[in-house]
Amino acid sequence: MKTFTVKLDVNKTVSRLSEAVADFPMGLVAHINGQANCAKRGVQVPADQILEVFRPDFAVRVWKAEKAAGIDIPLRIHCYDAGNGHTTVAFRTAQEVFAPYANPDLDKIGHELDVIFNELLNTLQPYLAKEAA
Repeated sequence: MKTFTVKLDVNKTVSRLSEAVADFPMGLVAHINGQANCAKRGVQVPADQILEVFRPDFAVRVWKAEKAAGIDIPLRIHCYDAGNGHTTVAFRTAQEVFAPYANPDLDKIGHELDVIFNELLNTLQPYLAKEAA
């Protein structure tokens, strides 16, 4: 899993990532706003949001390679409050997600997706916190 911290709050981080998703082009399949969902039930929690990102052509390729792998798509980017107005961004690479299937076709797809997601996540590079690696 890749994890890093940026000097933006969660809402700004999610906004920048959502814009980047369209630029690559990938599709924002879902935006899950955990804190907003909890607030609807009267529960206050620190900021916590998930972006589910994928694209139909990749989905078709995944299904053809290994139908059971459909449970693992779309891929997710988790953004949560790291304190001091910073956000932790966590992402499990496609190669990690597909590894249990031991399928060379999925390995190839995973590599292609990781290139795209690395570029997408690198759009946050200007905002990396000093402690991020």
